Amino acid sequence: MSAPLRNDTFLRALRRQPTEYTPVWLMRQAGRYLTEYRETRGRAGSFMQLAQSPAMATEVTLQPLDRFPLDAAILFSDILTVPDAMGLGLRFAEGEGPQFERPVRDEAAIRALTVPDPGTSLRYVTDAVSEIARALDGRVPLIGFSGSPFTLACYMVEGSGSDDFRIFKRMLYARPDLAHLLLDVNARAVTSYLLAQIEAGAQAVMVFDTWGGMLTTPLYHAFSLDYMRQVVAGVRAGLARVAPGRDVPIIVFTKGGGGWLESIAACGADAVGLDWTVSLAAARRRVKDSVALQGNLDPMVLLTDPETVARETARVLADFGPGHGHVFNLGHGIVPATPPENVAALVETVHSASRRYHIGF
Repeated sequence: MSAPLRNDTFLRALRRQPTEYTPVWLMRQAGRYLTEYRETRGRAGSFMQLAQSPAMATEVTLQPLDRFPLDAAILFSDILTVPDAMGLGLRFAEGEGPQFERPVRDEAAIRALTVPDPGTSLRYVTDAVSEIARALDGRVPLIGFSGSPFTLACYMVEGSGSDDFRIFKRMLYARPDLAHLLLDVNARAVTSYLLAQIEAGAQAVMVFDTWGGMLTTPLYHAFSLDYMRQVVAGVRAGLARVAPGRDVPIIVFTKGGGGWLESIAACGADAVGLDWTVSLAAARRRVKDSVALQGNLDPMVLLTDPETVARETARVLADFGPGHGHVFNLGHGIVPATPPENVAALVETVHSASRRYHIGF
């Protein structure tokens, strides 16, 4: 049984319930911009050894919370753990990013894929979730996460990161049947993975669709959004089994997806993440308060100085305006060159400057 939450502001905001201030957490809040993270990473020896050690994953998950009064913790892991558990052989080459030893590019390879058992090949992740939840002891909620079925497929087919993911995009047009086979197994795997994280103690979950924004509108709906909708429905259906009586909010985020905001908001999630290209005020009008909104400061602002950070943070808060249902975040992840003092200025400004927008609501 998890400890009672002492700060549930983040969860209440996701449910569009009244809060005294706007809660804040940051994508990649545990990472290379912190000297303590770099020290832990050095002791681990490699990124994968760090991610696969529940004790070290707990350590780095808590590091930003020990520095800044953030309103949520997010599991330290990687979006590519799921395809690695499918047998693709994930490795991180120094200076080159993630790579798969065995990408899937033909029908036989795709048909051979199966949904991994989170209790075995991904046990290190669920063990980390449990350990982090115990260490937090009700301090703030813990967010679990996964890459979206489409974003995972981009890496699985390409074998690594890419400027345009041309191999997979070619498959979408030339062999959509194969793409759908791949995305279906991914959606089932992501659903199982998120439910396992919830069972282990995650109190909210987020689906990161990093690459959906590169698609045409028809392809986005068919190959990205439809499968995120399947994941959201699957998680909702599984909650009674893995977490009876618990309400676990779901956040979805498509980088570059602002043009499809109405469709994304209708996918069944509780909250939609926005990148910095979208006006929060316009987004509120478009979704008519049907979902909470998360975002959306440009991460590059954090490379400036505390005064600029405070000004731009206040501007984002004003853009959302009065009312509830806003979780402050960046429009994408923190970059490694970010000075920690700028993060401190951001968090302090959100907590102090947002209170005026919650009075009387």
